[in-house]
Amino acid sequence: MAPLNKLQGKYDYICIGGGSGGVASSRRAASYGKKVALIESSPNLGGTCVNVGCVPKKIMWHAADLADRLRHASNGYHFENVPPPQFNWASFKPQRDAYIRRLNGIYEKNLEKEKVDYYGGSARIVSSNEVQITPSDGGEPYVIAGDYITIATGGRPTIPSDDEIPGASLGIDSDGFFELEDQPKRVAVVGAGYIAVELAGVLHTLGSETHVLIRREHVLRTFDPILQETLTPWMEHTGINIHKNTLVNKVEGEKGSELTVHLNDGTQLKVDCVLWAIGRHANTEGLGLEELGIQLDKRGDVVVDEFQKALFVEGKPQLENIFAVGDIQGKALLTPVAIAAGRRLSNRLFGPEKFKNDKLSYENIPTVVFFRTYSHPTIGTVGLTEPEARQKYGSAVKIYKSSFRSLYFSQIEEEHKEPTVYKLIVVGEEERVVGVHIIGQGSDEVLQGFAVAVKMGARKEDLDDTVAIHPTSAEELVTLR
Repeated sequence: MAPLNKLQGKYDYICIGGGSGGVASSRRAASYGKKVALIESSPNLGGTCVNVGCVPKKIMWHAADLADRLRHASNGYHFENVPPPQFNWASFKPQRDAYIRRLNGIYEKNLEKEKVDYYGGSARIVSSNEVQITPSDGGEPYVIAGDYITIATGGRPTIPSDDEIPGASLGIDSDGFFELEDQPKRVAVVGAGYIAVELAGVLHTLGSETHVLIRREHVLRTFDPILQETLTPWMEHTGINIHKNTLVNKVEGEKGSELTVHLNDGTQLKVDCVLWAIGRHANTEGLGLEELGIQLDKRGDVVVDEFQKALFVEGKPQLENIFAVGDIQGKALLTPVAIAAGRRLSNRLFGPEKFKNDKLSYENIPTVVFFRTYSHPTIGTVGLTEPEARQKYGSAVKIYKSSFRSLYFSQIEEEHKEPTVYKLIVVGEEERVVGVHIIGQGSDEVLQGFAVAVKMGARKEDLDDTVAIHPTSAEELVTLR
């Protein structure tokens, strides 16, 4: 289905943005028989997740995981004639990209199947119920109207300006990582968050000399301390060069050639690629939000209430029909969150009576970190970190934890046996579980079920009463003492 380029009448619902939140919300609204329009400015549907996020990243993680397992097959499990892994980035990238294009096509077909009108172009809200579309093909702008409007334009990576850090523009961001035609031999990854950690792990495992530049002592500073304190030294142990308490002063060279990174301690790094992974910001430019009076917080995110309704500054009409979901509203920047919020919003606006108060709770949202580098462990986390729990519940907090090695590593050389650490945070006499933080092989898969338990208000006793599945790593969470 090619994007439309002319007005198709008045709509019940207009979604601006063809990523996870916008597509999910528009399709759900259409399933209730509503006339729905979706507007996307980029050539491909699916947003960050499909095009330059979760999906291609996990594919690269699988490639790195295979490299590790090939090493383990010969060195630990005595398979013969297993060659050392040699990854061909240049031939793999077109194959990966072709899969992503296939997903883009599936997104288009799903919109067509649900009878959602898909417009290609940039959108600007020009009144309480009108959106101007400037077509991507260069055609004349035109206006469509709708009873409700949802903003779901997502976000993008942040790169310092050349005024802030001279030469910063010589680097790439996480979007640029997926545009690399060849694997860089030497990389400096700037940042300590999960995107920096994941991409550094992939690059290192596939053979790049990898440096990670962080401002403090640990990576993943917003995660529970036990995850920070386990992962950071293990990354160093496996050969990633972590530069702590480090800032970039400037970058010199030419894009595509050797770059010199000048650090705040006076030292220099010679690399082929600088990858900025220092955060993200919302795509709010050009949408007409300021003219309408929609509130933006100090980070530039749209301010919404618990029902995703956009809030307005004083002195402007307090409109009730404009909403925002996904990364643009700045909370829990995760694909499943955008999807869940978008669907619940459409349920409430257009669904049956039972959904009249439907909304997404932003508490106890699970997330994982896909890390792979010479037996690097994945991470799963849901609920409060220990500092958050102690701030909220004080002395009522109790910690259960266990450190061990997955059985898989019993046959692997000692230096490559990755750590596994499980931590359970409970509160009160009933020992209600308010946090689960795990690192180790399979933690990404283990967490989903335990996230359900936390969401349902499980107690430590409920876990104790569950018979363990043996031999697994997950059984540790139901046998903690």
